[in-house]
Amino acid sequence: MPTSPATPAAQLTVEQLAVAVDLPTSTIRMYQTKGLLHPPRRQGRTARYDGSHLDRLRLVQRLQTRGFSLPAIAELIEARERGANVATVLGLTGSAGPDDWVPLRLRDLRRLIPARDLRPRLLRRAGELGMLRWRRGRPHTRRWALESGIRVVNLTVPPDEVLDQLERLRAVTDGIAADFVGVFERRLWPQLAADAAAEDQLNQVRALLLELTETAETVVLGALREAIREAAESFAERHALLPADGAEPPWASDPVPVLSPEGPEGVTVPEEQVLERFLAGRDEEDTEESEKDGR
Repeated sequence: MPTSPATPAAQLTVEQLAVAVDLPTSTIRMYQTKGLLHPPRRQGRTARYDGSHLDRLRLVQRLQTRGFSLPAIAELIEARERGANVATVLGLTGSAGPDDWVPLRLRDLRRLIPARDLRPRLLRRAGELGMLRWRRGRPHTRRWALESGIRVVNLTVPPDEVLDQLERLRAVTDGIAADFVGVFERRLWPQLAADAAAEDQLNQVRALLLELTETAETVVLGALREAIREAAESFAERHALLPADGAEPPWASDPVPVLSPEGPEGVTVPEEQVLERFLAGRDEEDTEESEKDGR
């Protein structure tokens, strides 16, 4: 219910505020006790509420309709007032690890980027892609980005091309992240939202998101390794690095290390009956029978 034009939002009593958000005054006072609502301004002995109190109460109501418990909402609000983002509140940011933000000095950038390329345009683009954040006039970057940048410099890849690749990569990873969060929202969140009275609701959200994040990292890294191996095979064929007659190539005595052992030989997509047999578990039954016969 909107406030009356005769009662500006900056001059609301607790009763008027209660009417505006359709809540009992006792609930509003309880929210203040629990830290969900900041204190009002005092005029003598009368408490006066303003638009910020209306906004806060509407935020609490929205979060409640989405399944968050009051303790979880209080923790989210308290963290946001400290300037923390949602990822920090949910424990998804690293600590003393590759996700740390580290300051960059000008001499650091000069070691990474040739002087002719070190221009504002490049730094702006890096910022737009989320690679740089500016604090107190100095750029900061993720530790993993700094370490990767040093390796790329050693490969003499131009910085614009590095950012081109990063932009394409982010488009892919953003889609992957959205897919995994969609799984969380469809499959895991409804159960948590139904248990809004749980005191540890936010801890449960943290635990599930961390598990989902670790699973996503494992899946993405494994798929990337497989894709790189296949791309490397194609590269070797295009450049005749693997002799067609089966002879050993000159570099075979000092091969490039692989990221993981080779997988079993076989086709990528088997015939339909092979899939059906596997899913029915018949191959496992045959294996068990063979083992019994061999005893």
